[in-house]
Order: sequence, then C-alpha cells, then structure tokens
Amino acid sequence: MPRFAANLSMLYNDVDFLDRFAAAARDGFKAVEYLFPYAYTPEQLAALLRQHGLQQVLFNAPPGDWDAGERGIACLPGREAEFREGIARAITYAQALQCPRIHVMAGLVPQDVDPATVRATYVANVRYAAEQAAAHGIQILLEPINGRDMPGFFLSRQDQAHALVAEIGATNVKVQMDLYHCQIVEGDLAMKIRQYLPTGNVGHFQIAGVPERHEPAVGELNYPYLFQLLDTLGYDGWIGCEYKPARGAAPHATRDGLGWLQPWLA
Repeated sequence: MPRFAANLSMLYNDVDFLDRFAAAARDGFKAVEYLFPYAYTPEQLAALLRQHGLQQVLFNAPPGDWDAGERGIACLPGREAEFREGIARAITYAQALQCPRIHVMAGLVPQDVDPATVRATYVANVRYAAEQAAAHGIQILLEPINGRDMPGFFLSRQDQAHALVAEIGATNVKVQMDLYHCQIVEGDLAMKIRQYLPTGNVGHFQIAGVPERHEPAVGELNYPYLFQLLDTLGYDGWIGCEYKPARGAAPHATRDGLGWLQPWLA
C-alpha cells in the first residue's frame, strides 16, 4: 500500500512552519518532507519529528540564492566550493533528522557556457555528493522539473535523469520521480513507471494534480490507478504530497482537501 508524506513547504500553509508537523500528524501522516530545513536548527526539527511520531523522508540541499531566483547550483561552473559546503551542511541535517534522502537541485542552465562544461560540472558535483553521502547511508536524488514551472532548469526528462544516473555510476544516486512534472513534460506515466521502477533507480515519488498543482483528485490524472500500479510493481517507498491546496492558505485548507487520501490512510 502506498505510504504518503506531507510536504510541509506546500501543505498546511495556514499555520507557521513549525506548527505544520503537528497538523500533519493529526491528519494521519506518518512522514514529512519539505524544501529546505536551514532556517531552523537540526535540534528543533528533530524534536518536532520525535514529538509527533514522524519520519523525515526528504529535503533539498542548499540551492544557492533562492530568493534571487537560483534553483540549485550543481550544474554551475565556478560554484564547486559553495556546492561542497552545501552538501556538508545537508548531510549534517540529514544525520540529525535521520533522513535517508537529499535532493540535489541541478540549477538553471547558465547563459553563454558550453553545454558540455555544464554537464561535466553537474556530473562531477553529483559524484562528489554521492561519495560524501554514501558513508552515512544517504541517497542523493536527481529530479526532472518541468520547464513551464521552472524555465531553463538543467534536468527535465526521465530518460535524461536515468542516463545521468548511469553515467555518474554511484549506487546511492537515484531519480526523484515527480509525476506532476513528468506528466507536463512527457506524459505516458504508467508506461514510464513500468519502465523505470523495476530498474531500482527510482528513489522517491511525488504527486500533485495536473495542470494546476492542486490536490491529486483534481485534474487530468487518475491517481488511484497509478497507486495501484505502484503496489503491483512492489514499490515500498514514500510518495510525497507536494501540491498546493486549492483553497490556498484559508483556514484548514489542507485538511478540507484530504478526502482523496482517506481511503489510503485507512
């Protein structure tokens, strides 16, 4: 049966971030993920996980200057020292939170840089991250992201991500398969799942309704069918609920929109 993690960067945004752990546990979630933990100490977050009986299943490595529009630095030549410092910081948090996965955002392709140099920088940086993380039993995840939401992102297709996993050649590098992004870029989700999940190189799934990124029950995707397919194929990992509640930050917007999840939590 699929296991679902609440993405606290998008869900429960009617309350302060530190109060979202309690809200997720109250609604039946057993695990959480979010974009970045770095505004809080590892001790603060670890205490909240323990208090509410939650597992931390994923967060992102530092992405560069997020507020200035950066979306990762792994593919950016000349930022290698900053990338390595970020990986060290992410691993420190992952150890404290007992989190087995770190998503390394590739970044936006820089202008006027040779594509081969960009790719080589990315491969070398992810290899470094994988080597550092392996000693702690941590996976490094690569996520294709659609160009409508994030124009210019280095990585957008599943076949591209799996080719990079093969080239990088580290057993702890996996693909983060976000079905929302995958549907927008290439579709044919059931066949993509059948193709890639049996390889052992898919480390995590995320979901949202398409096209508005609201609740999975809203939009063009038949998620119950896809959940059954994941069961049939033996997937026993987590599925991150990375969507924006249709009612935004209205009081109880997340809880009121969880009807789609109740059959699975039950």
